Amino acid sequence: MYFCTVLMNLHIKYFLVNAPKSYQHSSGSLLFYFTVRMPNNKSGLSKERLLFKRIIPTGLYAYKVFGVLDNCLPAVLADVYMDLDYRKQWDDYVEELYEKECNGKTVVYWQVKYPYPMYYRDYVYVRQRRDLDMDGRKILVVLAQSTSVPQIPERSGVVRVNQYKQSLAIESDGKKGSRVFMYYFDNPGGQIPSWLINWVAKNGVPNFLKDMAKACQNYPRRS
Repeated sequence: MYFCTVLMNLHIKYFLVNAPKSYQHSSGSLLFYFTVRMPNNKSGLSKERLLFKRIIPTGLYAYKVFGVLDNCLPAVLADVYMDLDYRKQWDDYVEELYEKECNGKTVVYWQVKYPYPMYYRDYVYVRQRRDLDMDGRKILVVLAQSTSVPQIPERSGVVRVNQYKQSLAIESDGKKGSRVFMYYFDNPGGQIPSWLINWVAKNGVPNFLKDMAKACQNYPRRS
């Protein structure tokens, strides 16, 4: 039920069909968008992608990214995203990352490096992947959402992020690449400086996709 609800709320099919050309504004909400341009180099990135930054009532931001990763097949991209051991090799912001069985479900613990003098943040979340057929189009979807389990308590000197959601929808671009839609939100807690918020919007999220594209090229189980 949760999986279906998230799909409906994100309107994944709408974004995959219409973005970025037709999605210019969102009626009744505070939504801003700008274009992030990157060179088409060996990393396999397309020349541009759109990043949407939506202000929610708490004053925090939710991010929506639409773009194309050239030379990165959807199945490989989804495998790279799900492979936690491999992520520790290519994501420089990972301090600690592992899976643990808790109360009959698989839970992920993820600790993220933050710039000094800020505390590191950590996440406890569940995730799931589905391969969908939507009117003949194969779309791979990965969802993640924060949870709480007594087996992974909060740590001293690390801020626990209790509100976290991330959704990724992937389909073929009709060539050798992938069209990608990503939604991301978390509440990092504490007083986050404005420069860090702006960095995440303009560099952090796009750079994450850039690093993931490079990881796809070097993935040992690439198909």
